[in-house]
Amino acid sequence: MSTSPATRLRSLVQETTIQVPGAPFALCARLAEQSGYGAVYLSGAAFSAATLAVPDVGLFSLDALVLQTERLCRATELPVIVDADTGFGKVEESVTQLEAAGAAAIQLEDQTFPKRCGHLEGKQVVSVEEMCEKIAAASAARRDVNVVLIARTDARGTDGLDAAVERARRYLAAGADWIFPEALKSPEEFTAFAAAIDAPLVANMTEFGAGPLLSLAELAEIGFAVVLYPVTLLRVAMKAIEAALAVIGDAGTQEELLDLMQTREELYELLDYDPAADPTADPAAPPT
Repeated sequence: MSTSPATRLRSLVQETTIQVPGAPFALCARLAEQSGYGAVYLSGAAFSAATLAVPDVGLFSLDALVLQTERLCRATELPVIVDADTGFGKVEESVTQLEAAGAAAIQLEDQTFPKRCGHLEGKQVVSVEEMCEKIAAASAARRDVNVVLIARTDARGTDGLDAAVERARRYLAAGADWIFPEALKSPEEFTAFAAAIDAPLVANMTEFGAGPLLSLAELAEIGFAVVLYPVTLLRVAMKAIEAALAVIGDAGTQEELLDLMQTREELYELLDYDPAADPTADPAAPPT
């Protein structure tokens, strides 16, 4: 019997520090798998922007997140780590539905609702006691105890590093498996946090944020288990789309962009689609 994605994810971080790209849509998750990554991340920020064209301020519903989780889990065999924000005011239901959708890990954060991007000013966090109750409820709601429960703390930005460390300890005692310290501001803070917390740690290497962009080697040496790139692929894709729209508009043709494109054959390979074997295909129809 094959192991579950959650079990594989736990095994991965015991062996090495893993890089986890954000996959804003299903085909992106499949390409990450083809490229040799060990897991993918469904970022709330990337999902909000790419799918709904809204900012990361808690505007999508649990139902929408569950549907996107299902899409990613159907598209790839990789473990999918899901950002469940503050838990939608129904933590047990969030965990139950996301686990049923295939999530290997579920992340909850200690911001108040409505939340803000973790790298913006003006955040607020709930009390330690409230977050611990939330974590305990989430832990109890899992049907598979191997599903990883990640507790993210935004307390560094509101109350300082020591407060974030203390919250992390309390969250682990409440039932969290991994800790995600958001918006640490220097290599020294990453080092101090890792020295203080004995659990797998998640580093957020988001661009244009509050902290430095540390390399995989640096974070592995410090002692982090998971390195997230939550919005990287979306940002690169959107900049490429912006440039392509300008070329098409100026030149009146996309011909000079052909070398930058995924070919039809490459797309079909990624989709695991063979037109010659498609019984519904019309052999007289022109290619698209």
